[in-house]
This record gives sequence, C-alpha cells and structure tokens, in this order.
Amino acid sequence: MTANLAAILYLIAGVCFIMALRGLSSPGTARRGNLFGVIGMVVAVGTTLAQPGVDDYLWILIGLGVGGIIGTVIALKIPMTAMPQLMAGFHSLVGLAAVLVAGAALLSPEVFHIGAVGDIRFISRIEMSIGVIIGALTFTGSLVAFAKLQELVSGAPLVFPGQHLFNLLVAVAIVALAVIFCVDQSPTVFWIMTALALAFGVLMIVPIGGADMPVVISMLNSYSGWAAAGIGFTLENTVLIIVGALVGSSGAILSYIMCKAMNRSFVSVILGGFGGGGEMAELTGDKTVRPGSADDAAFIMKNASSVIIVPGYGLAVAQAQHAVREMADMLKAEGVEVRYAVHPVAGRMPGHMNVLLAEANVPYEDVFELDDINSDLPNTDVAFVVGANDVTNPLAKTDPQSPIAGMPILDVERAKTVLFVKRSLSPGYAGIDNPVFYNQNTMMLFGDAKKMAEEIVKAI
Repeated sequence: MTANLAAILYLIAGVCFIMALRGLSSPGTARRGNLFGVIGMVVAVGTTLAQPGVDDYLWILIGLGVGGIIGTVIALKIPMTAMPQLMAGFHSLVGLAAVLVAGAALLSPEVFHIGAVGDIRFISRIEMSIGVIIGALTFTGSLVAFAKLQELVSGAPLVFPGQHLFNLLVAVAIVALAVIFCVDQSPTVFWIMTALALAFGVLMIVPIGGADMPVVISMLNSYSGWAAAGIGFTLENTVLIIVGALVGSSGAILSYIMCKAMNRSFVSVILGGFGGGGEMAELTGDKTVRPGSADDAAFIMKNASSVIIVPGYGLAVAQAQHAVREMADMLKAEGVEVRYAVHPVAGRMPGHMNVLLAEANVPYEDVFELDDINSDLPNTDVAFVVGANDVTNPLAKTDPQSPIAGMPILDVERAKTVLFVKRSLSPGYAGIDNPVFYNQNTMMLFGDAKKMAEEIVKAI
C-alpha cells in the first residue's frame, strides 16, 4: 500500500470517528454513531495491517483473536449496572498500552524508526516521556476507580495530612525526571519516572469520594485519549493520533460539563484534588418514616394531574426501566402528564440513565435534564423517585461540609407528594443520609424497584 493511499484511508477513518462522536451526542442517533465508529476502526486496522513494514501477522492475529473473544464475552455478559467499572477497566488498558509502547521504544528504538539505543531523537524522547507519564497514571488511577466502583475497596475518600503537598512534590519529581531523561536518555531515569507516575495515579484517585465518581470516569476517559495520542506519535500512526486527540478533547469537554453539573472546580478535577469534604452534620429533628404500599402509590398517581419520575442507580441495579416505562404508559392512559427528570450524574457514569431509558423505549421528548425541569417540581403533584439518593439530597444546599456540597440537585422535596422507592434507608453512594426520607410529604416505598413498579402497574 502506498503512503498516499494509506493517508487517504486514515483520513476517512478519522472522519468516521468524528461522525461517531457526533452521533453519540444524542440517544436518537447513537446507533448510527456506533456504526460509524465500527466502520472507522475496520478501515484504520485494515490500513495499518496493509503497511509495508508489517511482515509477521501471527502475533497480530493471535492478539486480534484473543481480544475479540474477550470483548465479545464482555459485551454479552456485563450488565448495564457494571458499565462504569467496565469503562474504568478499559481506560486502564489504554494507559497500560501507552506504558508498554514507550518501554518498547526505549529498548528497541530502531524498530520504531526513532533512532538507536542511546541515540533516540530528541522529539521522540519528549513524546515517550509524555506518553508514559499519562499512560502510567491513567493505568493505576483507573484500577483504583474500578476497585471503588466494584466495591472491592471502600468508596470513601482516603486522605492524610499534607496530602496535596506530597502529591505536588511527586508531580514535580516526575516532571524533573522527564526533563533529565530527555537530556541524557538514561533508562534508569525512565523507569523511575514510570514508577512515580504509576504511584501518582493511585495518589490522585484515592482521595476522591464516591459522590465524585462520575467525574472521575469522565476525567480518566480524557487521560486515556491523550495516552493513545502519545502512542500514536511514538508509532508515527496518524489515525491513532487523531483518535487519541478526539477522545482526549471530548473527555475533557465532558469533564467540564460534569464539573458544572456538580459545582466542582475543573482545575481541581484535573489535579485529582477534589471529593472528600469534612465532617458532616448529623440530621436532627423528626426522623419518622411514612411507609406506603404499591396500592397507595397507584391511587395517588392515578389521581394526580402530573408526575415526574426521577431515576437513579437503584433503577439500574433492579433493571426496572421497562416496568417503570409500563407504569408511565398506564398513567398516561389515565390522563396523567408523565415526564422523566434525569440528573447529569445520575448513576455512576455520565449518560447512564439516558441509555437505560432509551433501552426501555422511553420517548426522548419525555426525558428532561435538570435545568429544564427543576423549576416545574414545585407545581408537580407527584415526584416518583426510583433509587436516586445523592442527586435529590438537599444537604447539597444546606450542609457546606457534605461531600456533595454545592452540587445542583433535583428539588423533589418541593413536589406536593414524594414517592421514594428504595430498598432501605441506607445512604447513597456518597455515604450520607437524605432528609427527604423523613419529610411530611414523603411516602417511602420499600422494596426492589422493579417489583414495586410491577405491583403499581397491577394496582393501576
């Protein structure tokens, strides 16, 4: 394959990836976006395999086979509730790939056409340093995020005195070692720099609490993109540079959007210095719970003029989206106006709830973002909250020491009646109680969200 033809095909693949991102910006065009992504990847991989320098296909085919089998099994078996930790796991692999490619370039630079051992091109040394640093911290940071999301370790922030200063010193040491490596090409300096970057990835994520995990996923997505771009420069692969830049920039934009949604500092997020909070105030006053049944909920909603459904992670765990949509359809048939209010960080990953609702064929025009529907809650007869906790917790507005302090929330407590579906009174992922549980206008519907919705459907 000629260089000109390869450049044209890589350009086509890059356009496909841009169209994929464009399609994924809306649930209505997401399938088409995925199709563009698949086409772009097939063109990119095929073009790379047809390059003149590729002579031995055995290990490539083995890698494609093993990776394809693993990917297929994951796609078929991983439930939607595990998507956040799956994304964190994938991000870690991209970071690890960047580290391995940079290490291989250091050991055999002639294979990468960047010089010889001890005489690597200066610009390539810079690219290798950036790639290995971002890749290493993405790898370990993503593993920590995976462990927290999978609840292999506590989701609570792990902090110690002088943590920010210590992290700053480690970061400065990494930059200093990168400069030294670019000057003298010492393998020892390179591997020490890599080890510190691996440690920094852990230090960056452990102080982040569960309430901020959606932003962490978005941030690591951006880091993995820049790591991929670094690999692309080392491999001198145009399409990998394009893809890495697209993922890195789109992830950064998404992180910024998530920061606005959670009232976090974008700079603080990039540096990993957010989450945690201080000691939270204990809830005081009347903590009497008013439990109800499916029959009670059906009677209240059938006689309402408007209902706003607020889905949360509990809906995802119970796979209740289909039952809830059926309930909404029956209420509409009774003349009730039904809409869905989706918080930007509902669940544990940006867009999680939108995907679940789309899977249940909920009409797109019935789904509203926080900014578009929050002002309607005071005039709503019923707020039907399904497994959402932190995104409806008014402590975000009243307790400055809360882990969710300052985060915009859905003001469900302002509705005339709140029906709160939850397995128990246990706190949400941020680890804090919700005073809405104990309000006079709140009825708690204890149980599995799917079963509760199905019982409400029968009662209606």
